[in-house]
Amino acid sequence: MSTSLALFAEIAPLDHGLSVVTMQRGDGTIVASVVNAGVMQHPVDGTEVVAFVARGVRKLEHLRRDGHVTVVARSGWRWAGVEGLATVIGPDDPHPEIDRERLRQLLRDVFSAAGGTHDDWDTYDKTMSDERSAAVLVTPTRTYPAPG
Repeated sequence: MSTSLALFAEIAPLDHGLSVVTMQRGDGTIVASVVNAGVMQHPVDGTEVVAFVARGVRKLEHLRRDGHVTVVARSGWRWAGVEGLATVIGPDDPHPEIDRERLRQLLRDVFSAAGGTHDDWDTYDKTMSDERSAAVLVTPTRTYPAPG
């Protein structure tokens, strides 16, 4: 079982980081959503993770209740999937090693890792704060398809 994120890191930017994330609802059914995701280093332990910014109460509720997620990036017929456990870090999901300023920078870093650019970071920061957005960091437990 592979946990390398190399294939995901190669494919995700080919379609602007657009990826499908699936997670479990409280009733056990699966919900899917489209996010912009990318690969970056975890801000605390430095391991490679798939990261995206989560906005919206429902998505964050699902992730808090059961952090098991699958993220799939594709470009044409090439695709890479990552299963793993999500860590949510945000204003409503504090981490002891991430203060307010580090969270602001983390949300920027996740956005950039997912292929995002911004010409007004102050506005981005305000929007993220107003929307109570959180960084979602997925530590891989399985990746597929295996390259080669």
